[in-house]
Amino acid sequence: METAAKPGAVHTAGVAGEGTAAAAQQSDKQVHPGADSKPKPVRARQDDKWKIFSGTANDALAKDVCSFLGLPLGQACISKFSDGETYVQIEENVRGADVFMVQPTCDPVDQHLMQLLLLIDALKRASARRITVVIPYFGYARQDRKDKPRVPISSKLVADLLTTAGADRALVVDLHAPQIQGFFNIPVDHLFASPVLVDYFRKKQFPDLTVVSPDAGGVERARFFAKKMESALAIVDKRRVEMDVTEVMHVIGDVTNRTCLILDDIIDTAGTLVKTCQALLEAGARQVYACATHPVLSGPAVERISQSGLAEVVVTNTIPLTDAGRNEPKIKVLSIAGLIGRAIQSIHEETSVSRLFL
Repeated sequence: METAAKPGAVHTAGVAGEGTAAAAQQSDKQVHPGADSKPKPVRARQDDKWKIFSGTANDALAKDVCSFLGLPLGQACISKFSDGETYVQIEENVRGADVFMVQPTCDPVDQHLMQLLLLIDALKRASARRITVVIPYFGYARQDRKDKPRVPISSKLVADLLTTAGADRALVVDLHAPQIQGFFNIPVDHLFASPVLVDYFRKKQFPDLTVVSPDAGGVERARFFAKKMESALAIVDKRRVEMDVTEVMHVIGDVTNRTCLILDDIIDTAGTLVKTCQALLEAGARQVYACATHPVLSGPAVERISQSGLAEVVVTNTIPLTDAGRNEPKIKVLSIAGLIGRAIQSIHEETSVSRLFL
């Protein structure tokens, strides 16, 4: 029986004394060229009981977070057996440590979720004092209720899996539905990327700005954003005709000769986004921008954005972009490493996380 990982194991590691510089240098190579400059790192810390690890889903973001906090990235080996089973090993002492495991469950979702579960179990069995899962993008969040007969509530199942594996608390960013926090039986800190996005668009100083919700479900999010931007609010009436296929009906609100900013949490196939942009332009909008926290960008998403009337699409680095996404000039990436880093520090120091909200 095979007892070790095959050659070519992926190591995610930070070297003591070189963690900050190495992480910053490595992340410069992986973040989209249009990304904002990274937050200024704090001085290096000496705390053997505070450790940050990462899976392979978004190690660039984890390195940026470590760079911001002045910590080295924890050493772990992640590989696969020849039959495809995932193999993980924590390669440093974590006994009694306050551990943060950074891993978005993005494409391939099931593989990254299994990695996360195995890493949590490994940390628990290595006697970590507390394990906090940092999930910048929480997969399966769109399956949060029974909207058809005989379907699962997948987001509840994933929450149970994380708890059973040994997670003590969770840190997530912009859940698709805020009530998913209630699916967890452990404490959940729910961050919003809006501070980063609001700061970016405030600097543009658009005259006659209208924040647009692409559907009725996102009205609360758009209203909050519009209040911070001191702008008007509009809603696009959307009807979903089948999975991943939507039909835009009409615009509720005046957008004539105004700059419109479409706000959403996820851009998946970009079908809704492009149709919303088209509806706004047909309603008389001067120009249309878009922003979202999670750039899933599956299928024809990048091509649709490229061929659309959108002036710019601003996203964060909760999910690493594909090559096509990185090469698309309309897509700009903002880093939320500082936001996540400050949240991790607050959790470790047992201080309030609410100060991070707008």
